[in-house]
Amino acid sequence: MESQSMRSWRSSSAILLALISSGEMAAQANASGIKHYNVLFIASDDLNNDIHCFGDPQVKTPNLDRLAARGICFERAYNQFPLSGPSRASLLSGYRPDRTKVMDLKYSVRDRMPEVVTLPQLYRESGYFTFRTGKIFHYGVPNEIGTDGQDDTISWKQRVNPKGRDRIEQDRVTNLTPKRHLGTALAYWATDGPDAELTDAMIAEEAAKTIREHKNEPFFIAAGFFRPHTPYIAPQKYFDMYPPEELVLPEERVDDWENKPSVARFTDPLHWGLSEKERRIALQAYYASITFMDAQLGKLLDALDESGLSNNTIIVFWSDHGYNVGQHGQWMKQSLFEHAARTPLIISVPGMAQDKTCKRTVELLDIYPTLTEICGLQGPADLQGKSLLPLLKNPEAKWDRPAYTQVLRRVDKKEIFGRTVRTERFRYTEWDEGREGVEMYDYETDPNEFNNLAKNPAFASKMRELSGLLDAVDHF
Repeated sequence: MESQSMRSWRSSSAILLALISSGEMAAQANASGIKHYNVLFIASDDLNNDIHCFGDPQVKTPNLDRLAARGICFERAYNQFPLSGPSRASLLSGYRPDRTKVMDLKYSVRDRMPEVVTLPQLYRESGYFTFRTGKIFHYGVPNEIGTDGQDDTISWKQRVNPKGRDRIEQDRVTNLTPKRHLGTALAYWATDGPDAELTDAMIAEEAAKTIREHKNEPFFIAAGFFRPHTPYIAPQKYFDMYPPEELVLPEERVDDWENKPSVARFTDPLHWGLSEKERRIALQAYYASITFMDAQLGKLLDALDESGLSNNTIIVFWSDHGYNVGQHGQWMKQSLFEHAARTPLIISVPGMAQDKTCKRTVELLDIYPTLTEICGLQGPADLQGKSLLPLLKNPEAKWDRPAYTQVLRRVDKKEIFGRTVRTERFRYTEWDEGREGVEMYDYETDPNEFNNLAKNPAFASKMRELSGLLDAVDHF
């Protein structure tokens, strides 16, 4: 049975479609003061904030720098679940994981919420040409590259699934952690050919071609890059940019885990037992994959500029979650530390703030209502995020919303949830509602999360306040 908000949305959608067919959409938009925008929606898989425009001097991302100059870097953006399937289901539906019921990689959001109106679906049903190439909804990487993965058919008018050497010849990959399969391993391959042979380059070419071909109609074009997701694959020239011996590894302390609950570990044993030399090789490969992905992003920006569409196209760049590269001995995702919960997010809207950084705590969940408000579309009334439009106009605007992330552990056949809330200064985390441990970190004095304040009586009042925020979040 349809909810009231769903019936309301379908009614509004029907009106919009009627306006489109009668040629009145532009007149209505002008009368309401809403400007027509295209949307270029770009995702990078497993990308953390170790990139130049977010303050990391090691990692070369000239095209992300170029995009950042056009818009706003949200310095404190957070995913709702540090795992691809649940995170993407949340972002694309506009609902938290407890609402989507997607907690692992088995189910799509359409499986769990058959009547959901996804973000690209809303654009398609509002008269936009919607196109997807690469990974937007969840894919299993690397084995599902070249397929539709867990894609949502209803959302797109057209889809293309390239498959390059990185998938076809993946047996050439070196696996530093051979007990783990390639999708969860620290594995790499420096290829001997050009960018064009690899899937992400093909994705960029397909998206750039589609921008040029559809420049005269409203579009929502989504390009989902697979890199830097493991296996870390890029041409040799990108590896050469990062000599392993010159890389700065994350700071570590021998007593780090003496004040943290063991359930907070995803990587166990720490570093999966890799030597420092092996970790440097893994980091080199991860960073090489980032810079390779960045080069493909540049092709999309070029296509937009060459088509004369930069002045009426919103660009949203995001990753599904962050990524540990040795912090606390952890690698990859599925943890509630800052490096996995924090997520790159850059939004460029013509005529709004440019070349700015926003320090407010925001969520990937906020992307859906942001785009619908800017484009004047009537999305479902019960979306759980909040439009970032005030911050896009003024990055220092008042903003009182914290960010929430959760993760699921299965320990001895028991499901244990970790839930965390992040404010501009603090993070507070409860494992199994506190029964399996509590963490609190002050990022003003302890940016590397070495000092868990949960048992410090001086912070008892702050702990109660933050625990209350966890209890207060809708459907959390």
